Parts: sequence; C-alpha cells; structure tokens
Amino acid sequence: MLHPSYSDLMKVVNSEVEPGEAPVVNSRYSIVMATAKRARQLISGREALVNGKCDKPLSVAVEELNQGKIKILSDEVED
Repeated sequence: MLHPSYSDLMKVVNSEVEPGEAPVVNSRYSIVMATAKRARQLISGREALVNGKCDKPLSVAVEELNQGKIKILSDEVED
C-alpha cells in the first residue's frame, strides 16, 4: 500500500483551493503524472527538496508532494 494514500495526496494538493473553486487535482492520474515527472527530474540530477529515509526517486517525489514542497499547476489558463 502506498503511504501516503492517493486521497491524502489529493487533499494536500487541493488544500489551497478556495471554497467554490475547482480543485487542482480530480484524479489519481494527475498525482501519478506529477510524481513521475518529478522523479524523472530527480533522476536527471535535480536536487531533492526533502531529506528522507528513502533514496528512490519516486518515493522522494511522493514525499515532496506530501510535504507541499512541489505544486501541481492547473492546466486552465484564465483570460
């Protein structure tokens, strides 16, 4: 089982959304895509933003998202 869970990660990502606004993340797919992208950045040499027990890039990316060190940006562009 993944810790933190997808639902916990979605709560963290959507925590800054004002009531009445659309959430940034609606699905697990968005979480998976964001953490995979960050893991690829870590593999290519980017510096990790958290100190953790695990050195696996995907685990580091999940922990960064859980701690709010990285953000998922909405694809919507306002005029």
